[in-house]
Amino acid sequence: MDWIGRTTFALAALAFAAPTMALAGSDREVARSTSFGGSCPKCELSGRRLTGARFMGADFREAALVGSDLRDAQFVGSTFVSANLSRADLTDAEIVGSNFAGANLSRARLVSAQAHAVQFTGSDLSRADLTDVEANASNFSKAILQGASLRSGSLIAANFTKVDARGADFSDAQLNHAQFSGGRFTRASFRSAELMGATLADGDFDGADFADANLREAWITGSDLSRARNLTQDQLDEACADSRTKAPPGLVAKMCHHGPRVAVAMPQPPPPPAPAAPKPPKPPRYLVNIEP
Repeated sequence: MDWIGRTTFALAALAFAAPTMALAGSDREVARSTSFGGSCPKCELSGRRLTGARFMGADFREAALVGSDLRDAQFVGSTFVSANLSRADLTDAEIVGSNFAGANLSRARLVSAQAHAVQFTGSDLSRADLTDVEANASNFSKAILQGASLRSGSLIAANFTKVDARGADFSDAQLNHAQFSGGRFTRASFRSAELMGATLADGDFDGADFADANLREAWITGSDLSRARNLTQDQLDEACADSRTKAPPGLVAKMCHHGPRVAVAMPQPPPPPAPAAPKPPKPPRYLVNIEP
């Protein structure tokens, strides 16, 4: 689509973006639905009021929506790869099966948003507010989460592999079975977070706060926890470590085990006795008739 086509698409979108319209000869206002589809790469929609807008199978890659009002918006099967949504407000938005890889969401608000199975790979979410977000099974790998708030979020089985989450707030979050391998979590907060079965392998947790965090069956293999704060021996005893794991001074990271293994074998019947050797045959008996 050339720039004329994209401009026409953007103008049409803005026409639908008005929240209300007045009926002729009446003071009554009727809510208007805003819906987007088709392709509009590099569209300029920054600062627009798009409350409750619906993006259905839309392609807005590299589009600009800086500071736009997208509260209660719906994103279904849409693409916002490398789009700029910095400072955008996506509070209570519903995002399903959409792709925000490489997008700029710095300082954006996703409070109470529902983002199921969404791609945020390599996105910039620095200082974004994701408080109470529900993003189960979403992919944040290699994302920038510096100073972001994910407090009280539901992020079960989410992928945070190799993220930069220095200073991020994961307190009170549901992070069971999430992947945190190879991440940077300097001064991050995991206070009262649920990390059961999560993988925190090969991570940097310098100054991270684990007060009251649930680490039952969490994998901390190869991680440097030597300067983590509020970590207890009881927490380490429930986690799975290896010889490369570094624990805080005075604590011991124990090798992973799940209790003794008990092998149950059914008794075998005794072997039958060897057959007795056969007796040698008796010598033959001959009858001799002697005549006088």
